[in-house]
Amino acid sequence: MTESSSRPTRAVVIGGSIAGLLAAAAVKDHVGSVEILEAHELPPGPEPRKGVPQAVHIHLLHAGGAEAIDDLLPGTIDRLIAAGANRVPMTTNMVICSPEGWYRRWRRTTHYLICASRDLTDYVVREQLLKDPRVTIRTKTRALGLLGNRRAVTGVRIHTPDDEQKDLHADLVIDASGRATRTPKWLADLGITGLADQEIDSGFVYASRVYQAPGPTRDWPMVGVQADPRLPTPGNAGGLLPIEDDRWHVSLMGAPGGQPTRDADQFEPFARNLRHPVLADLLARAKPLTDVSTSHSTANRRHFYERLSSWPQGLVALGDSVASFNPVYAQGIPVAAQGALALRHQISTGLAPHTARRAQRAIARPVNTAWTLAVGQDSRFSTTKGSRPNLADRLVHRYVSRLSHTATGSFHTATALTDVLAMQALPTSLVKPSVLLMAMLGPLRPTPDGPHFTPVERELLQGRNGALGK
Repeated sequence: MTESSSRPTRAVVIGGSIAGLLAAAAVKDHVGSVEILEAHELPPGPEPRKGVPQAVHIHLLHAGGAEAIDDLLPGTIDRLIAAGANRVPMTTNMVICSPEGWYRRWRRTTHYLICASRDLTDYVVREQLLKDPRVTIRTKTRALGLLGNRRAVTGVRIHTPDDEQKDLHADLVIDASGRATRTPKWLADLGITGLADQEIDSGFVYASRVYQAPGPTRDWPMVGVQADPRLPTPGNAGGLLPIEDDRWHVSLMGAPGGQPTRDADQFEPFARNLRHPVLADLLARAKPLTDVSTSHSTANRRHFYERLSSWPQGLVALGDSVASFNPVYAQGIPVAAQGALALRHQISTGLAPHTARRAQRAIARPVNTAWTLAVGQDSRFSTTKGSRPNLADRLVHRYVSRLSHTATGSFHTATALTDVLAMQALPTSLVKPSVLLMAMLGPLRPTPDGPHFTPVERELLQGRNGALGK
């Protein structure tokens, strides 16, 4: 795919979700035009979009992902916050019960989260991208296959809204179609075989609901009760995020033998049976706005494209098309954003013959980090299929548990862990001599004996209780 000065270059992106939008943002300054193929119609505002079933569950954006998005589309995070998203300082505004105990709400802030509905995030990113006239979206259009051969991809065959099949030629094709990707089959059709895949499934089910909060959600903390894989009972967890329009988005999770259901009458009782009832106590003061939605799509799945012995020029895969993760770890969007940054860097000097292969390998680096974290945690549950921890894994789990215990009473240890969870540092940073020493010393302050809410937060809850009739 050698860049030609005699004609403009064209990139085609398969999929109009966030990964596809960010992929388009990554390449738009280095090609003549970008066309996004989206199988569904797009809403005119921050509304539900067909083809994104995960939007009904909580979404948070770690600092590593937020900064990558802002690098690709400057001003996007400010637009999100102006539209109602919450910037949550970590760990200052986090009320989290880990398997090792409650984390402290340290006054000093080192990281942040962006909390918003997926509908709002999709809309703001899309609007920011489409300010560039070089980018267009073709809706109600499906990609049917790749054009070209095992050496080079030259475009895609599409199914149009007029029920026709056409060939759409391109210098660069980016698959951002998500979990339903057909790239493995398309590669096989081109004669490229030997692709390695892996699936690690903890069996967790998600049940989610949106509530009207009992007061303004600006500066309200994220609240979560994490699963403890050491317990003999099925793992369960829950999280509450403050989102736009003074709402709380709540997701509950449970492993086989203790999975939540769509029964609205059982939603809050399930929350009360978590390791701590803090979520149920909060929901008793709020008003449900939606029905309960469930999802069984929580497996970690990965295609190891970077390991293939051959890779065609002109093709790149990004986002969930490469790897998808258990949503509890909030890694999907940050991985897509950091992968898009890697893609932008690789094509910044032009579409040379080996650019796509180098880009695919660069995209694998943030995937490796997220995969290590997600699989390392999920493999600890007895219900998990596809991977069982060996002796080395168990030693790592014990060390990470020790770090987590230390973090309940050590600001510097909490910061080191957060660096990794926010995808701003590699997991290997947790074995630096300074971190090893902190783990040996243990927590410097006593572990909190329960959730901590500020006087203002408690006053808000107590003052609004009667107004809601609770």
